[in-house]
Amino acid sequence: MNVATTLTLASLRAADRISPELAARLAMPLFRRVRPALPVRPGDRAVHEHAERGTMTVRGREVVTYSWGRGGETVLLVHGWRGRAAQFGAIVRELRAEGLRVVAFDAPANGDSAGQHTDIRDYVAAIEELQRRHGMFRTIIGHSFGSLATLTAVREGTATRGVVAIAGMADARYLVDSFAARVGLGAASADALARDFARRVLPAVDDPYARFDAVRDPLPAELPLLVVHDRADREVAVSESRRLHDAHGARSRLVLTEGAGHSRVLAADATLDAVTAFVTGGLEGVDATALAEQPVRAASA
Repeated sequence: MNVATTLTLASLRAADRISPELAARLAMPLFRRVRPALPVRPGDRAVHEHAERGTMTVRGREVVTYSWGRGGETVLLVHGWRGRAAQFGAIVRELRAEGLRVVAFDAPANGDSAGQHTDIRDYVAAIEELQRRHGMFRTIIGHSFGSLATLTAVREGTATRGVVAIAGMADARYLVDSFAARVGLGAASADALARDFARRVLPAVDDPYARFDAVRDPLPAELPLLVVHDRADREVAVSESRRLHDAHGARSRLVLTEGAGHSRVLAADATLDAVTAFVTGGLEGVDATALAEQPVRAASA
């Protein structure tokens, strides 16, 4: 932690004791920070460089797109906050081996796309534009914040045969509360930050967080869901994936990894096996791997 960050956090905590509104104003730039861009990891470099690159316009800004393979059904990958498409390198290799086409994008201010700021509206708009270009997706796979964006887009009409949520949160308010906890803000300041951010993102909506709540408003009926999370994730609590899984009942499968963390879970063996099984064989495919957590059964009388 550098000196500037230490001073910023000290200022936030001091403001928290004085005024929640002041603390929220001071916290907003840190909450919205995206840059610097995440570099491509050496292990993902080959996948990144072999992608067919393109661009598309998302809410008035140019966004970099990627595709691997031609023909067959298409799988969409949606990266997380401060992420990039190349993080899915291992998943791309697995799905290409199955003959599937894979597409992805770097959201504004992420990866190779320009800009300084982004929010969930950009992610949803990017998903919708890629749907317009490619038609129904075989599966949409989201990681972290990208999972939340994916769930939102599908609930609002994006067509797919299945969704995979990896290390994701169940609703948008979690983003505010977990950030507030990390920087030492209390509940009142977290509420103020949530109100201020909502006014920036959806100023005309009375309760914008309801739009991004996949527990209160699950995926369309019968649409299958695979949820993957690492038990040791320090960025997003594993309880978020449990909430998401529980909200979808019998049409969801939960796979928990051990020791992979928030980002490395994307290349964990259990993740790759479960994702490939789900994309190619649905819930039955996941069941055949015996990776999914089994539901708790009531004790017999």
